[in-house]
Amino acid sequence: TVTAMILLDGRSLTLDGLGAIAYERAPVSLTSEARARVTAARGVVDTFARGDQPAYGINTGFGSFAEVRIPAESLAELQVNLVRSHAAGVGDPLPIPVVRATMALRANVLAKGFSGIRLETLDALIDLLNHGVHPVVPSRGSVGASGDLAPLAHLALVLIGEGEAWHEDRRIPGAGALALAGLAPVTLAPKEGLALINGTQPSTALLGLALQAALRLVRAADITAAMSIDGLQGSTRPFDPRIHAARGLAGQAESAENLRNLLEGSAINAAHAN
Repeated sequence: TVTAMILLDGRSLTLDGLGAIAYERAPVSLTSEARARVTAARGVVDTFARGDQPAYGINTGFGSFAEVRIPAESLAELQVNLVRSHAAGVGDPLPIPVVRATMALRANVLAKGFSGIRLETLDALIDLLNHGVHPVVPSRGSVGASGDLAPLAHLALVLIGEGEAWHEDRRIPGAGALALAGLAPVTLAPKEGLALINGTQPSTALLGLALQAALRLVRAADITAAMSIDGLQGSTRPFDPRIHAARGLAGQAESAENLRNLLEGSAINAAHAN
């Protein structure tokens, strides 16, 4: 079956949608509203890039070099060097579903229209996702609340035709992976390297997919319990809401309600009617 298209607008992506992108390879696209916001934000960046007024990360250095002015002819090189210098992760690569979730979450954040990325660069990131070009992203290297700079830099490297990506089970050069998918590398414009790596999407992807798996386990546990009760001709009376209301524990009451719903209408359980 074909998985439905998931539209990114920066606001409405759900946990189930993220799981569909990660595991079922659901296709992704931007809403027209998101495209308009991204275009408008880019106009602001272009204005600063053309002007003489210092603007952090656009025509200045980063961090302790924030006061250093970068000449106009070096602004694109600055962004590439930012990505290359931060692509210093180590350890086992993140699994492909986590990489896919990371790409989707980063695209979703950029769709809010606050980061100043060009629309064509954001479209290129979404193209990677939709064509199954999955960057090799080392699992160690995040700097926590300051951002998953290293993992996101490894992702961004493939976008510019560098780094490594998975082709089936093989690690191949990023440029080769783009070529196999019929995609062209992006030439970064001012601010775009910063827009691609300044976030916490790998951490969010790991947490989001773990939470989705935990919720699936909880649902499976309730279903298993209900089937066991039915198979053993057990009673539904212990799940009476009044018993659980007396304890005052919301999760307990919810689990009892789940079991009542699952066992409702059971022909086997009718043996307990009287």
